[in-house]
Amino acid sequence: MGYVTSLFARKVVAAAGDGVDAAAMLGLVGIDPEGAWDPRQMIPAESYYDMFERIAEQIDATDLPVRTGASMRLDEYGALGLAFKAATTLGASYARVERYARLWTSVVEYELRPAAGGTLFILHRAGERRLGMRLSNEATLASAVAIARQVCPRPLAPEAVLVRHAAPRSVAAHEDWFGCPVRFGAELDAILFSHETLVRPNILGDEGISRYLISHLDAELSELAREPDLVRQARAAIAQTLSEGAPKMGEIARGLGFSARSFHRRLSEQGMSFQSLTEETRRDLAEGLLRDESHSLAEIAFLTGFSEQSAFTRAFKRWVGTTPATYRKDMVRR
Repeated sequence: MGYVTSLFARKVVAAAGDGVDAAAMLGLVGIDPEGAWDPRQMIPAESYYDMFERIAEQIDATDLPVRTGASMRLDEYGALGLAFKAATTLGASYARVERYARLWTSVVEYELRPAAGGTLFILHRAGERRLGMRLSNEATLASAVAIARQVCPRPLAPEAVLVRHAAPRSVAAHEDWFGCPVRFGAELDAILFSHETLVRPNILGDEGISRYLISHLDAELSELAREPDLVRQARAAIAQTLSEGAPKMGEIARGLGFSARSFHRRLSEQGMSFQSLTEETRRDLAEGLLRDESHSLAEIAFLTGFSEQSAFTRAFKRWVGTTPATYRKDMVRR
């Protein structure tokens, strides 16, 4: 399962406004609504898409992605935002997104590709193109333009925006905000920029600061490359103890050869918490067991660390949006 930064979820909920219960929506993805906005805190991508879809059930989400993307600010991206700002040209800024995007998402890759009329900044995201993902893709494209406008010395508009899925009932808000044609049903999710736009100097471009920030981002990327082993080991250890009840961080840490404090720090460095990792492990295990009809719902509740089936049902409905029984029936039909 992939991850995205919790910053995106907070921005979506803020853009949705009073039409949704912000605290409840953030709670769905494991974010403390009273906590600090920390882009290093990661949340499961599927939960993020679930949240988008829940919001779309409660309000008209036609222009929600545009409003979400438009609200993004470079200063909220930490070192990556500073590196984007310090690059000498917009093309160099986007090259940094292409290289370092893994620092805030593991489900999206970016590519700069020469094309007729300029260069495409392409968004690659694998998986089922469910509503939540489609809305997320639109928001990502909007945010890419929003941050570009914060470094350009004069007003910026792309040559075109391409979106793979079908158009919503109205594209007026999209075209008004992007300032160019928005072509739904395209072969790519991408933004086309002219050559002149990408070679334009940035307002605050600085080679010296850029070198410093790039070295910092390279170090973060190197650290991230070591993250899967820790996460895989921790998830396996958590899964093995779930049938004994809710796992304790200290015990899991000791089993992996860490002190509780060191283990907490290592997870925090990866933008994760023990609670979010436990929640994800429970959800993944529950979904896997539900696909195997040899286990009763009561057994699955026990194996995923719940003392009562009713508590398991409530948690699963919060994770997936449906009950375990309904989820199992839907899997059987496929």
